[in-house]
Amino acid sequence: MAHFFNTILVYPLLNLLVFTYQYVPDIGAAIIILTVLVRLALLPSFHKSLKHQKALTDLQPKLEEIKHKYKNDKEQQARATMELYKIHKVNPISSCLPLLIQLPILIALYQVFIQSLAGKELNGLYSFISNPGQISPMFLNFLNLSHPNVPLAAVAALLQYWQAKLMLPKTPSQDATAKMMSYQTLYFLPALTFFIGFTLPASLPLYWIVTTLFGLGQQYYIIRKEAKEGLAKA
Repeated sequence: MAHFFNTILVYPLLNLLVFTYQYVPDIGAAIIILTVLVRLALLPSFHKSLKHQKALTDLQPKLEEIKHKYKNDKEQQARATMELYKIHKVNPISSCLPLLIQLPILIALYQVFIQSLAGKELNGLYSFISNPGQISPMFLNFLNLSHPNVPLAAVAALLQYWQAKLMLPKTPSQDATAKMMSYQTLYFLPALTFFIGFTLPASLPLYWIVTTLFGLGQQYYIIRKEAKEGLAKA
């Protein structure tokens, strides 16, 4: 299992990072380029998931109406909810896709950064990738990405909070479960991001900052596009 994970994720990411470092001899810049390339490769799936997430947010008032109308009939409530999803062509599971994709990539990148920034031997390089020997962990000649960094972790957490807040429904849900999930998304995930960020090498928060900024750009694009389409229909 570990060999399979290394083959499909760790080694390709390591080789892409080393290849980029050969032409951009600053590991921080190489990580930023790597992050953008990964996001571009996953752009279609992330875009679709964000659209579903935005659609779910927009449907929140109607979902609240269904819960209120069938509050004493859970079976009918579930049927009406599924019918609403069907009419608007929304798959609630699709909104979880970014997290499911990000987690294995984050684990793979952790292994890549630990191997490449800790002065260890670079195992898994392809025959056509030159081995640089040792990669300097310095970003812009002053930030050591092999050590934890609190400011970078704080920025990553704030961006996570901003992204979560952007996707919250304008009308707060009265459902206790929905409230708890909103609270966890808005506060728990940024807190967890900060905790992980300042306990692990700064290369991971740097990756998380860039990927979150990319995601925010996608979200703003989707929101702006839907607003233009709404005006055109009106």
